[in-house]
Amino acid sequence: MKNLYFLARTLWKQPNMIRVQPALNMFFLRYIGHFRIKNTAGHWTVHSHLPPLNHPAFGRFIKEHLLKRVNGPSHAQIGLTNACPQACTYCYNRERLGRAMDTETILRTVRELQEMGVCWLGLTGGEPLLNPELARIVANAADGCAVKLFTTGSTLTREKARELKQAGLFSVSVSLDHWLPEIHDRNRGLAGAFATALSALELFKNAGGIQVGVSAVIGKEMIRRNQVEEFLEFLQGLGIDEAWLCEAKPSLAAFWDKDQVISEAERLRLVRIQDQYNRREGMTVNYLGHFEGPDHFGCNAGHKMVYIDACGEVSPCVFTPMTFGNIRDHSLAELFGKMKTRFPSDHDCFINKNYALFHAADNDQGILDPEASMQLMQKIKFGAPADFFRLYLRDKKRKRT
Repeated sequence: MKNLYFLARTLWKQPNMIRVQPALNMFFLRYIGHFRIKNTAGHWTVHSHLPPLNHPAFGRFIKEHLLKRVNGPSHAQIGLTNACPQACTYCYNRERLGRAMDTETILRTVRELQEMGVCWLGLTGGEPLLNPELARIVANAADGCAVKLFTTGSTLTREKARELKQAGLFSVSVSLDHWLPEIHDRNRGLAGAFATALSALELFKNAGGIQVGVSAVIGKEMIRRNQVEEFLEFLQGLGIDEAWLCEAKPSLAAFWDKDQVISEAERLRLVRIQDQYNRREGMTVNYLGHFEGPDHFGCNAGHKMVYIDACGEVSPCVFTPMTFGNIRDHSLAELFGKMKTRFPSDHDCFINKNYALFHAADNDQGILDPEASMQLMQKIKFGAPADFFRLYLRDKKRKRT
């Protein structure tokens, strides 16, 4: 019943929703039914990877992506630095090297993303708190986007947390992978990482006005030992708004192994755990594998998602070790357009499905350069789109006829 209250208010706040194809509206109703809409600091929040329902960014999503059907991405992430005090075993950014973008280049990229249709922007790294211009970047991005920060919490102070709130930060996810300090610290390659994360959560909560959550990489060992529920109980006790979960992705050579990649049965088990927890009061559980499942949005890498790393390389998403070019050499719109022609939406996670091809193409350069990326794409076989894009594309064809 609480969801119905917020949905009714959303129609009043976002009247363009009535103009959206009925089948897509029904899809959103079913999808949102897996979560409890919450009023988080005045934001009507489903979860941290959708703009709040009463946020101007959600209005832009309706207008530009559901009605105008712009060709650009709706979601993007930008790396603000490669510097990081931690050395995570599964870091997707570890092998991305080069000259970091300066602040003006980052701000220009933010503007270009907004012009292309981006309404949700994730700021990542490295450790983005190490970028001294972070608050300025957030303030510029928050003009039209729901902005989420991914951080280890390193170097966070009370003043910095308040500054980010004032700049317009919507959501923050602090990295925390286990309830035992020694295991988290080992995975993160830094003694004290666990304590740093807990301190950052408290500082962000005390700042107020920000949706505060944990970003957790769920390892195969935790899944196989049936420890995910125990971990979630620990997170629930922290008084956070959300637990964002993602399995370790095969973005690095160390994970190019079938035994390291999540199976479909394991993905579905995590989906069921998410749904069970979201029937309870308390924190939201937001599992990436649920969002990108075949009965929801599928994988949007290179289609409605784009990643620009700290050096300006343009990739389909943060987990794909490939680039289609650098924004210093070509316009972002040009690079995204070239990439999107090769990335129809799929109902499976792109890197989970195709990591073996990256293994075969690995040339010891960290990530595949544009030429190698194009060669690899010739070998990719995409599956059918997930339910959202099946409905979206069906309506698009009807309008053409």
